[in-house]
Amino acid sequence: MEEFILTMIENFKELSYFGIMLALTIEFVPAELVLPLAGFWVYEGDMTLWGTVLAGTIGGTFGPLTLYAVGRYGGRPFLLKFGKYFFINEEKLQKADEFFERNGAMVAFTARFLPGVRTLISIPCGMAKMNVWTFSIYTFLAMLPITFIYVFLGYKLGENWESVGELANQYLLPIGVTVLILFIAYKVIFKKKKKPFNSEAK
Repeated sequence: MEEFILTMIENFKELSYFGIMLALTIEFVPAELVLPLAGFWVYEGDMTLWGTVLAGTIGGTFGPLTLYAVGRYGGRPFLLKFGKYFFINEEKLQKADEFFERNGAMVAFTARFLPGVRTLISIPCGMAKMNVWTFSIYTFLAMLPITFIYVFLGYKLGENWESVGELANQYLLPIGVTVLILFIAYKVIFKKKKKPFNSEAK
């Protein structure tokens, strides 16, 4: 399967930056494969670093909108019936649901940094009917540093770009955990500040 996807991605190269963007709008095509390979193309001199990062970020924002739409308009019954065609099973869906319930709308940003949740989190966002502009902005802001890390590492490793995945997680996981801790701390502090006001209002 990976060989087939890589062959397809290579064909997108002919479309340059638009090809990168287009490849990432197809949600079952892993960004972990597309972006390091695009970084290798930067290494070869076929594209610029920042042009590739911008194209990858835009594509990485459009792609999750497809699963957001599936969640919003198809709902859970649709996903349980047809999810296998999107590489989605009930266990993964449940994990994404629980993460969304714990963290609310901000998951559209924070979950992008966490392996195993980053792709499927779009579905509960859609099922909760999160504002599509809010979802898109959070997704874009998360995808910008993620795209840069993958493309930059692919560029630096050159012909060894296939080793990027494991290396990138060493950067993304600490970032994701830090962002999540900061967000939880913000929620706790915000709730504490609201309590006195609410008690006075009563």
